[in-house]
Amino acid sequence: MKLTCQKTDLVNGVNTVLKAVSNRTTLPILECILLQANTNQFTLVSNDLELGIESKVNATVLEPGSIALEARIFSEIVRKLPDSLVEISVDDHNMTTIICENSQFKIAGQLGEEFPRLPEVEKDNQLSLTQPVLKDMIRQTIFSVAVEETRQILTGELLEIKNGSLNIVSVDGYRVSFRKTDLSIENEQAEVVVPGKTLNEISKILSSEEEDLVSLYFTDKHILFDLGDSIVVSRLLEGEFLKYEQVFSEDYETKIEVDRRELLMSIERAALISRENKKNPIKMEIAAEQLVVTSNTELGTAYEELVVHTEGKDLLIAFNPKYLIDALRAIEDEKICIQFTSSLSPCIIKPLEGNEYKYLVLPIRLNV
Repeated sequence: MKLTCQKTDLVNGVNTVLKAVSNRTTLPILECILLQANTNQFTLVSNDLELGIESKVNATVLEPGSIALEARIFSEIVRKLPDSLVEISVDDHNMTTIICENSQFKIAGQLGEEFPRLPEVEKDNQLSLTQPVLKDMIRQTIFSVAVEETRQILTGELLEIKNGSLNIVSVDGYRVSFRKTDLSIENEQAEVVVPGKTLNEISKILSSEEEDLVSLYFTDKHILFDLGDSIVVSRLLEGEFLKYEQVFSEDYETKIEVDRRELLMSIERAALISRENKKNPIKMEIAAEQLVVTSNTELGTAYEELVVHTEGKDLLIAFNPKYLIDALRAIEDEKICIQFTSSLSPCIIKPLEGNEYKYLVLPIRLNV
């Protein structure tokens, strides 16, 4: 194998595929990046058997071939090269030579044929949307994916195509996050659960440019994200996801309309005293056109009044501040609506109009 490419293009490709290189494995080949050169294309591939990434790199291929190189040393070498043309060649003994200006490295590789191939995903069930939209939807829900694997299905996010929309839902046992975007398809119905790790990594690759599209293809076992220059393939989680529609009740006893940023800043200030400790929640007291946010711990107290529009009964309720902060930071609207049923029932945060997002947060029982 022999090829030339620009250092910046190579670095971009390496940084992309590093996200699926295995750090802890009994298979050393999974700690490698596969370099694959065909007649008109040079690709980098990584695969930890759960998540796989392939990235195209602009290159002039002089001799086709493949080699698997240890990812850590290869990536560090590439990053330290001068910003110039890089030549990569492989001899018959899998010794790889990397030359850039006056720098030259020789590193031993493994046969490319031994590197596990990415799963084949038929491009039948297709869904396309802009990359910034998917990036935002992941950012606005990923924080409430379950961390503990006692219920593995909740360590992923539900991607649901329904009634001409894409819905993304995450649940961790204390909160539910829901985001929705309209699609240009009407009759498609599908749902898959994608590991949170996959979505976390792909959100780092997704572009913020409005004209950049991402296409999603899925089978019973895998999902493929096609970003043009890169593809990401991930296994899906198996099991039954929470029937989330049932927890978002339209009934309420108390409702407030509030400035999102004012509420966020108030809770963040109160959290300085509570230290985000479950035993020291923040309290929210709702009365006529007023919301009082308080925190009372051994460190001291915090008290703040907010003017809000209220509807229904007065209420005293307590929350882990982190859960409210995460939801409020994910919302971009200036004004929001929060609905309450009782001091022991979850609150639901939603827009004043529409249904593009909903956040459910469980309260903490108050010690009376």
